[in-house]
Amino acid sequence: MNLFRSEEHARNWDRYDDTMAASLRPVAEWADIFSNVYFRSRRRSDFVSWAQSDAGIAAFAELRRRARA
Repeated sequence: MNLFRSEEHARNWDRYDDTMAASLRPVAEWADIFSNVYFRSRRRSDFVSWAQSDAGIAAFAELRRRARA
């Protein structure tokens, strides 16, 4: 992940790729997405089975909802 001061700085980057334009978001938005319980639960010893449970599926659905917003 690269952090830029603005969208303009990102677009001026020599390795900028227009196909990634949709992922240009403010840091606060990325922090909100990564604070989701799905990411916080990755350290669980039972993460794989938890991710397939109703709670894990709901957390992933919320993660996708936030990412699209």
